[in-house]
Amino acid sequence: MKYSISDNNKFAYLQIYEQIKKDIVSSKLTFGSKLPSKRLMAEETDTSIITVEHAYSILSDEGYIEAKERSGYYVIYKESDFLSTADSHFEPSKTPPAQNRKESDFPISVYKKTVRKVLSDRENELLGRSPNQGLEELREEIAHYLRRSADMNVTSEQIIIGAGAEYLYSLALQLLGKSRIFALENPSYEKIRKVYTANGVKTQMLALGKNGIKTSELQRTSATVLHITPFNSFPSEVTANVSKRLEYLKWAENRDGYIIEDNYASELTVSKKNEDTVFSLSSGGRVIYINTFSHTIAPSIRAGYMALPQNLLEQFKEKLGFYACTVPVLDQFVLCELIKSGDFERHINKVRRTKRKAAPCG
Repeated sequence: MKYSISDNNKFAYLQIYEQIKKDIVSSKLTFGSKLPSKRLMAEETDTSIITVEHAYSILSDEGYIEAKERSGYYVIYKESDFLSTADSHFEPSKTPPAQNRKESDFPISVYKKTVRKVLSDRENELLGRSPNQGLEELREEIAHYLRRSADMNVTSEQIIIGAGAEYLYSLALQLLGKSRIFALENPSYEKIRKVYTANGVKTQMLALGKNGIKTSELQRTSATVLHITPFNSFPSEVTANVSKRLEYLKWAENRDGYIIEDNYASELTVSKKNEDTVFSLSSGGRVIYINTFSHTIAPSIRAGYMALPQNLLEQFKEKLGFYACTVPVLDQFVLCELIKSGDFERHINKVRRTKRKAAPCG
């Protein structure tokens, strides 16, 4: 395999990581294959050994490779793993998400400064009406952020702004159709089921194992929509590994179904890179991605966004394009400025560094 670094504004270690991961998932690098040594990879990519070490560390953390003492790095990922993933018992958390926030509080001084700037710079626009999908500037900043941080190939046209996750769930279920059966994680955040039930949608609860929804549960359900929280699902705190995320995609493809990916608080991972989204792993237009700012900034920020696959855009505009945006223009401009200025990502990176230092070793 030949690997190289291009001038595309991505860190070199991420480019190495992504190229090797792609080769592993596509089976160009099969189970048991040995990777080039760190020195050889550094020479091939014209980077430093530290850069390669960083890339290999992430691949190891995510279960693609493992280091063998005095031997090197070997591929341990097998596609067949997601058909036979061992499922075991877990102990769910009893603490609701909003009560676990002390380390992730957004600095109020930065927020106040940003509000003052928006009030000063945008005074002639604040009383205007927002486009139905949300302000174009905010949608462009979110799309750019998702492309940069989560490798999600989206444009501003695919972004829908809405007042919180519950509102976005309701848009997604209306888009896909209330006649479908929606499958949910068991256990899952209670409000998810309540939103679907309140809208007259039939749901089925699928039991979680240690790596995500059990394979046997996915096989038995008659649902055609799967609502998942792949990162740190509440209250189980289960994070779906990459094999399980690919299994979810195969599940949707095999039954002409869709996945609603609820990526709550995924940015606050202790990993050295953002968690892979199911949306970014998909190439078949099967995933609707939802995230909010309630955990990364504050619960009082009733604003979130939904990223639609290209193949659902026209359907959304025809069926739901009449809905007015539910987030005030002032809040949208503030969020736009926080992302554009870099304050949002600086805060996330600071929280992640703090969590990594506090995490137990080993």
